[in-house]
Amino acid sequence: MLSSREIQFVILAFSSLFSVINPISAAPIFVEATRRFPKERHRIAVRACLAAAAILAVFAAAGGAIFSFFGITVPAFQIAGGMLFTIISLREVQGERHIPSEDDAAADPSVVPLGIPVIAGPGAISAVMVLIGQTQTGALRLALGAAIAANIVVTLLILLAAPAIVSKIGETGQRIVSKIMGLITAVIGIQFVLNGISSVLTDIIRAARG
Repeated sequence: MLSSREIQFVILAFSSLFSVINPISAAPIFVEATRRFPKERHRIAVRACLAAAAILAVFAAAGGAIFSFFGITVPAFQIAGGMLFTIISLREVQGERHIPSEDDAAADPSVVPLGIPVIAGPGAISAVMVLIGQTQTGALRLALGAAIAANIVVTLLILLAAPAIVSKIGETGQRIVSKIMGLITAVIGIQFVLNGISSVLTDIIRAARG
């Protein structure tokens, strides 16, 4: 039975990753990148999601070691990650998401650019790193792994349905979804910054009292 704290973390982890990966916004990019390979879209979608899952899993597994090696504190990464989230969200709201060029489309796009950086981009990697810093127990680490897996599965399903989704919601719908997800990402980013600052201030106050 999960505690209320663990349930809150699962919700935070899933929503953070979902808003940053933004698979709905990735749908038109997937369609454009695979327009020369219409019969291979299923294989490309699976390979892209597996590549993204591997990258995120590596950073989730090595996050603690990276923190220790570079002497990085969790609050510092929360602040940096939150700032990155905010920057990414502003670009998303302004419609600045990478669309593969003709050269990109000429090669198999499953790993690059779809797996990395469309799905597992800097925002998703930063989200995993920030979240892994908050997993003090094995249950929370499993929760983060489940959140990553759930996002990859949802992303795969959306990519497989991408041609139908893109044709139905149209360009206006895509812009609306992109801006909404960008706004959510901005809110999460600011919250991470506030959490990091709060932790730093708490440590300063404790040290002053001691």
